[in-house]
Amino acid sequence: MKVKLKRVNEVFHYEALTADKIKIDLDANSEIGGEGKGARPMEFVLIGVGGCASIDLGLILRKQKQVMIDYTVEITAERNNNTAKNFKSINLHFTLYGILDKLKVERAIDLTLTKYCSVILSLNDEIKISSTYEIK
Repeated sequence: MKVKLKRVNEVFHYEALTADKIKIDLDANSEIGGEGKGARPMEFVLIGVGGCASIDLGLILRKQKQVMIDYTVEITAERNNNTAKNFKSINLHFTLYGILDKLKVERAIDLTLTKYCSVILSLNDEIKISSTYEIK
């Protein structure tokens, strides 16, 4: 796996290019001079957590023969008040729509967060990962 970042301007706007040639804009927080021309790096961490968990959860539910019609996940995080301002905790709130067995959804979420999501498993163990869900 490989990505490349290229500086776009003299401030903090960068363009990331994936191996599949997908372009993604990054920028810094406006408090330090960012111009709102892309997502901030810590937002990308949360996007990665949510995206990875979503893919794994969808795969597990499919294997369980569950019918998921639609889906959203909202990821919220609390940051530490240290120099790095790294994450203290991350919560994923899953909203699933479809014909879904509650116990199978709970098992699928547990497996996603503790065994399969490579992004979550790559994070520091000090970050408290939690989840909530609702079935509609």
